Amino acid sequence: MSKRETFNETFLKAARGEKTDHTPVWYMRQAGRSQPEYRKLKEKYGLFDITHQPELCAYVTRLPVEQYGVDAAILYKDIMTPLPSIGVDVEIKNGIGPVIDQPIRSLADIEKLGQIDPEQDVPYVLETIKLLVNEQLNVPLIGFSGAPFTLASYMIEGGPSKNYNKTKAFMYSMPDAWNLLMSKLADMVIVYVKAQIKAGAKAIQIFDSWVGALNQTDYRTYIKPVMNRIFSELAEENVPLIMFGVGASHLAGDWHDLPLDVVGLDWRLSINEARSKGITKTVQGNLDPSILLAPWEVIEKKTTEILDQGMKSDSFIFNLGHGVFPDVSPEVLKKLTAFVHKYSQNKKMGQYS
Repeated sequence: MSKRETFNETFLKAARGEKTDHTPVWYMRQAGRSQPEYRKLKEKYGLFDITHQPELCAYVTRLPVEQYGVDAAILYKDIMTPLPSIGVDVEIKNGIGPVIDQPIRSLADIEKLGQIDPEQDVPYVLETIKLLVNEQLNVPLIGFSGAPFTLASYMIEGGPSKNYNKTKAFMYSMPDAWNLLMSKLADMVIVYVKAQIKAGAKAIQIFDSWVGALNQTDYRTYIKPVMNRIFSELAEENVPLIMFGVGASHLAGDWHDLPLDVVGLDWRLSINEARSKGITKTVQGNLDPSILLAPWEVIEKKTTEILDQGMKSDSFIFNLGHGVFPDVSPEVLKKLTAFVHKYSQNKKMGQYS
């Protein structure tokens, strides 16, 4: 597929708070998961296998753009992708997720961590981006990275966790080692993301998926300074920057303080509540993904409520409150995208009160 002549900038405009003809929409984890074409690929390839083949990875990334009509693509890869570059041996196991056989336990373990050289270590990621932006997409490509806390949680726990006890205990008991780990991971994130932007990514989302496990005081003490450094350095690249985490509504105000453009919301905090708390930047969200399994009448009602709240400002991007999961029908996502576009366009034209 050749790149179309008309480039859809709606997502970028909304991220910057500019007026748009309709509310832009994209979905976290829109690439893969519920798509039959992706499931067929997964019978033969693992996640890392796909991401290491630029043509195949570009195909998976662009599928939802072609099938759903969304206003942005998000690069298909995993937040674990850059970790092997700095010396972390990680494996994605089916039914479990990322598994690290030698978790971080000491300052010495952290001191052994190296630095990433994207051109040498993850050339397949950069090649995928170049393929997409130069030949295949008529919408912006969103690059991304995991944030230091979430990456550290996997590195310390050894895999997914429900409570992050080991991670928080490490943070509390070894603050010097923790700060060094945050610093090294921040260095990696900055270099990795800048390489994605140089390759052609038009926006960046930072996933601090599990940082909601921290209270506000601990976030401000142990995490916010390093996030401020990351976003301050990335802001120099002049592309929209998005922050997102799960179960982190109590941190939305702190994210708003950071030098970023878009505050991602999960379904626990309504857009009206976020605005009442002083969040004036663009917000992104926040339909509960589980609603996608409900009858269409329910989906339409909940979506309309979110649109009516979000569209009180031009600074709004429609998304889910977390990612698409495998049970969601692609047809529902296609129908939902069309509804968001039509409803928002009509409302912007004054057809709805």
